[in-house]
Parts: sequence; structure tokens; C-alpha cells
Amino acid sequence: MKHAAGLVLLLTLLGLVACDGSGEARPVTPTPEEPNPEEPNPEEPNPEEPLPRFDVVEVGEDRPGGETSVAVAGAAAFTKPAANLVLARRSEFFVGESVFEANWVGAPGSQPERDGLGPLFHSVSCIACHLGNGRGRPPEGNEVADTLLVRLSVPGVGAHGGPLPEPTYGDQLQPRSVGAVPAEGQVRVKWTDVPGTFADAEPYTLQAPELDLTELAYGPLAPDTRTSARVAQPMVGLGLLAAVSDETLLAWADPDDANGDGISGRPNRVWSERQGREVVGRFGWKANQPDIEHQNAAALLGDLGLTTTLFTEESCTAAQAVCRAAPHGGVPEVSERQLEALDFYSHTVAVPTRTGVDLADVLRGKAVFHRVGCAKCHRPSVTTGTLAGYPELSGQLIWPYSDLLLHDLGDALADGREDFLASGREWRTAPLWGLGRAREVSGHSRLLHDGRARTPLEAILWHGGEAASAREAVRALSKGERDALVAFLDSL
Repeated sequence: MKHAAGLVLLLTLLGLVACDGSGEARPVTPTPEEPNPEEPNPEEPNPEEPLPRFDVVEVGEDRPGGETSVAVAGAAAFTKPAANLVLARRSEFFVGESVFEANWVGAPGSQPERDGLGPLFHSVSCIACHLGNGRGRPPEGNEVADTLLVRLSVPGVGAHGGPLPEPTYGDQLQPRSVGAVPAEGQVRVKWTDVPGTFADAEPYTLQAPELDLTELAYGPLAPDTRTSARVAQPMVGLGLLAAVSDETLLAWADPDDANGDGISGRPNRVWSERQGREVVGRFGWKANQPDIEHQNAAALLGDLGLTTTLFTEESCTAAQAVCRAAPHGGVPEVSERQLEALDFYSHTVAVPTRTGVDLADVLRGKAVFHRVGCAKCHRPSVTTGTLAGYPELSGQLIWPYSDLLLHDLGDALADGREDFLASGREWRTAPLWGLGRAREVSGHSRLLHDGRARTPLEAILWHGGEAASAREAVRALSKGERDALVAFLDSL
């Protein structure tokens, strides 16, 4: 039986509670166990040292990206280059930004460096899904999904241990197309209210999504198809996450809960096309991409229908003859130079500085965040290792509030879809930096992998599995403590 736990917040992802273990409500105050005197528990504090305080400002927490942090607010808060980029390297940032924001067209086009879109695709540009470089959102009412996509797979294991694509539609439903190629289908979301109450009797209402896939142009989906809705995640701080060493992630992992704290985070192991071997995964909602290059190349192919040197084949399936016969923009459609610039840009988008870190409510909320266990999975800070080619990102004290590991978040958030080692109940701990700027950047505050949570507090309430007791600890907070917790999260 797992004990009291931390609070895994995904974020786009985004969650906002960490992890318990049993999936059931647990006491808010756990009973400490007596350590074996012959085998000291490294998690226990040294009685000769003062207990850490979390109601005070810690050195560096106002600059979550370390020396890369930029003091900026408003709609452009997620668009600035790292502060410590020298002038000569800033030019490469803006070259990459032009690739990120470019509107691609079908081939042949008047600008060959921007043609090759599709034949099947989701968006015409990267920025179209990453609203303001932030999160996408689910559709509302009768809207068709725009910045939310749907992953598809069937039971079994695909190439190199990844998901097995649905045989007719592949691994992602494509709502748009070029020329005479039929688009695959459309996605809408039906919402069902899920009422609940806090321990002090204050009511709340969550919204549960149900996908509605319509206008399927190539026939019905396989009867055992698994679907998973995903919204785009923020672009800030990705290079700093890439600079956290594998050794650090592996040291944080505790897949068998050896220390008995209810937290069983583990790394995903995924295939690197570039290295031709299995490596630690760290990007994507299920940590299913090994690095930024693979994340970008997979998105270019899956979302825009653009080939690269990593993924040279169009995503048309054998059942889509018109798609396979459509013209393309060359091989690859995104040049190596464009991909390199996009990768540099994605590595060096700055995390904005925090404000109000010394406000009383924020500090009180930070103490609550630690007390209920959020920090068990949403690890506040870490020092990056050495990332080849990026001295600006190396050796930085950063505050992402994530361990980048997989955690079981229970049935309510489960998509039932495996992704390499990740089960259908497991999700990567989403970084929380920049959380409070979501609305001003992207025009909404939706969180979690499918955007179902409208607020950070709703995201907390959705968590189960390892996070169940932490969720219950939050439900048991007083109104003042809940407000303080939200004030802290909004300050990130």
C-alpha cells in the first residue's frame, strides 16, 4: 500500500497535483515511520539541521530560467530569446522563429522553401497550435477542434516499441488536406458536468470531455481504436529541460517506491532515430520524445505533413491512395538548415521572470504547495548539466517544478493508450513555470493534456492514482489556504 504522496500537476500540460498511490483518500497528516537505525532513510531530515522553510523567498526563484530569464509581461511573454544569448547567436534565434511562424502551402508553391504542406495536415504553422508560444485549447460548444489534436492507435506495439497506428488513419486524425485529397475527419468535444464539494462544503464543478469524431472520409475506425486528445504545450524553457542530465532523472526515479513515500516516478524509454537506439524520453505529454529535434520533426510530420531528414516518409497510409499520389515539396520538405534553426529557437525561448515572489499570500501558498506534497513530483529546482552546443543553458539553477518522470494519475485522466513504457494511466509531470501567464499569452487558462481543466485548482481535482491523497489534502484545505495555493501557482 502506498503512503502519503505528492501532487503531480500536469500541465497541457498541465496537472496540478502530485502523487499518492492507492487511488483512495488518505489522511491529510501521514504517520511517520521509525527509520531502521542500521539503514538510515536518506529522505529523513538530519535532526541536527534546521527543517527547510518554504514560507520565505529562496535564492534564485524569481528567475526560473536562471541567467536565461527575461523580465517581460503581456502577450509576448513567451516569445523572447534567452537573456544570455550573445548578439551573434540571437540572429539564429530569429531565423528559427521565422520557421516556427511560417505559413506553409501545398506543393508546388511560389516559394519552394515554404511548400510541401500536407497532403493531410492539422495546421499550417507551428504557432497556429502553440497560441502565443503557449498552450492550445479544446473546442467549446459546437466548435471543431483547432489547437487540439487526436492521437490514434490500436492494441499492440509499433516500430521500436511505440504505439501501433490505426491501420486506415495512422497515428493522428488529420482534419485538413490540400487539393483533391479528402481530409480524414473532424473532432468535436462533448462536455459533461462533474459536481463535487470541498471539505468545507464549498461546491465545485469539473467538466469531463468526450471526443466526437465525425466526417470520417476513409471509413470507420478499427473497432479497438484508442484515442487520446492532446493540446499543444508551452515553448518556454525547453532547452533548459533538455540540459537536465539523464543521471539526474534516473536518480529521481523510484519505480518500485523503494522509499515508501507513495511516489513511483519512472522515466520513459523511447527510440532515438538519430542515435539508432533506445534513450530516456523527456518531451511530450508522456515523455515519448527523446529530445527537441525529434519533438520538432515529429510535429512537423504529424501536424503539418512536412518531411525532414529524421522522418522522410509522408504520413499517408496504404488505404489513402489519393494522398499517396499527391505532389510533395521535395525530400525532405523541411531542409536541414531550417530544422537546425527551428531546433535552436526551440532550445532558447526564455522563461519569463516571476513577480510577487515575496507577497504574503504567495509565500503562504508555497508553504501549502510543499505541505500537501506537490513538490514530491513537481520538483521545484535543479541545476542543469552540460548541453553540447548550448553554453547558455548549461550549469543554470532553474525552477521548472517538474521531475520529467512518468506518474500514474488514475482512471479519470487515463487515455488507455500506451506509449513506449508509458501506460494508459501515466503522464509526465508537466513543468509549471509560466503557469500564471497562460491567459495573457494564449487567451485562455485551460490545463491538462486535453485542456479539460479551466483553472489550476480544477487540474488538481482531476488527479487520482498516485495523486489521490494529495488531491484529498487539497480538498481538505480551508478556503484561505486554497486561495493562497492558487496565488502561488498564479505567480509562477
